Amino acid sequence: MKPFEAPLADILFSLEHVAGATGLPDWDAEFAAEIGGHFAAFAEGEIAPLDETGDLQGCSLKGGRVAMPDGFAEVYRAYAEQGWPSLTVPEAYGGQGLGALMLAITSEIFSGANHSLQMVTGLVPGAVRTLLRFGTEAQKSRHIPPLASGATLATMCLTEPGAGSDLSRVRCKATPRSDGWAISGEKIFISGGDQDMSESILHLVLARTSDEGVKGLSLFLCPCTRADGSRNAVTVTRIEEKMGLHASPTCQLAFDAAEAELIGAEGQGLAAMFTMMNHARADVALQGVAHAARAHDIASSYAAERVQGRGGDGRPVALEAHADVRRMLDEIDWLAVSGRALVHLAFVAMEAGDDPDLVAFLTPVAKVYCTEAGMRAAELAMQVLGGYGYLREYRVEQTYRDARITAIYEGANGIHARALSTRLAPGAPGDAFDGFVVAEQSRWQSPEIDAALGRWRLLRRQLADRDPSQQAHPFMQATIDTVLACLRARLRAAADAHRSPERIRRLCA
Repeated sequence: MKPFEAPLADILFSLEHVAGATGLPDWDAEFAAEIGGHFAAFAEGEIAPLDETGDLQGCSLKGGRVAMPDGFAEVYRAYAEQGWPSLTVPEAYGGQGLGALMLAITSEIFSGANHSLQMVTGLVPGAVRTLLRFGTEAQKSRHIPPLASGATLATMCLTEPGAGSDLSRVRCKATPRSDGWAISGEKIFISGGDQDMSESILHLVLARTSDEGVKGLSLFLCPCTRADGSRNAVTVTRIEEKMGLHASPTCQLAFDAAEAELIGAEGQGLAAMFTMMNHARADVALQGVAHAARAHDIASSYAAERVQGRGGDGRPVALEAHADVRRMLDEIDWLAVSGRALVHLAFVAMEAGDDPDLVAFLTPVAKVYCTEAGMRAAELAMQVLGGYGYLREYRVEQTYRDARITAIYEGANGIHARALSTRLAPGAPGDAFDGFVVAEQSRWQSPEIDAALGRWRLLRRQLADRDPSQQAHPFMQATIDTVLACLRARLRAAADAHRSPERIRRLCA
């Protein structure tokens, strides 16, 4: 088994020299490397060793409560004591006040080390963003500090048995009462819906306050305990049995007049919930990158050591010397490198704050490309290892199983493609992307960018003449091809200017 190694050097190279973090006023490369180094050491030494055992043991439901695999509570306690939950929380609420790029560094490393544990902890930043944007001062003061300290973990309660992507079918109901609201109904597919690591759980619940379709949905804060310390009326009715992420409890929850409080205005639940979901989508893109990077680490290490066949001189050679194996290894590496550059580009644009339309356009593109890259990389890594890749011993099969969900949750990839073609491309976000690519072409004078932009513009014009939902998949692919052409030019220039590893130059050739 190849121990997990955090790809910190690649992450920092991508942020600084490809995505343009050095142009941000608050970016401190030395400090980022220091923070990343501390988390990488923690992830490699304490988090990653629990990944395999957690996968084998899984979670269990005992007396209505979820028990996490052995060692998870202890490593989470260390995670909280070291201050990692508070990384991007404002200092006024007990956090460290660092930017989203620091989270981009730690989140990819965390996902590569132990995706299941990252899933349970990873919704906290999105919950904090939602509270900061929509919460009252009292709600912020009451709920954000325990999220920052790690005493509380957050969930996102959106999906119901009859309401997945079609939120107009949500039936979970919120009823007003003298001291707040009471929520009744059922939610499914709730990551970390219960666990025995944190002292408490804050459920963010989308519930119906009127019959006006999606306009009748509101968002609520529903703690797992009442003010008097007793358990709130939220019950785990089952843990789903899944293909992967066995150590992440995916729960079915029943709300039986559970005490809750409204966050934001009544009827504006989707706007509030999407604040949390958009953060989650960027995080899921990083999960795909993490799996691709992990797949390359395992496959390249194995191919360098495994002697099979002979070279042109008749002498025995390692697998990596064979052309087809080299092709697969390079493709896996490109999937990780290019996916990372794409999601970092979105993060840097988000931090710059001067082009929200570009961020809106890039986010679904990153989610789609990076998650499919993670799946493809795991599949190729299994092929490189041959029969051993199909066994548990090298754990590529776990990477394959764990990566698969990323293309499904936080909006299935087809839904993101449809949103891109029907809603984003025809408007200001599409214009922002066009302007970004024009600037890249002016900067690099690349025939590849020129050709990709021409095809993208043609398909964009055709969206107005045809049913755009029918063109969603080819338009998404054309968008991916166009942004990758820009990123290839950036990577090539960065490799030449900063003496990056020779493999980056080879990948961009």
